[in-house]
Amino acid sequence: MKELLTYIARNLVDHPDAVAVSEHEGDGETILELRVAPEDMGKVIGRQGRIAKEIRTLMRSVAQRQGGKVSVEIVD
Repeated sequence: MKELLTYIARNLVDHPDAVAVSEHEGDGETILELRVAPEDMGKVIGRQGRIAKEIRTLMRSVAQRQGGKVSVEIVD
């Protein structure tokens, strides 16, 4: 899961070396925290949050197929 989110984020931003994903276990789900360079934040979030919403939807779908739950947080 972490590798997939890293791959998606690195292909969206101008500074792929600044992409960092950390993984934590929460209340029955995996929490993935995505960090990008400040100037790339808009590219990951998108207009009205559309790209962020689609990333979360895709990650939830993959997790559900694997029998788990995942939450994606975009951190400053």
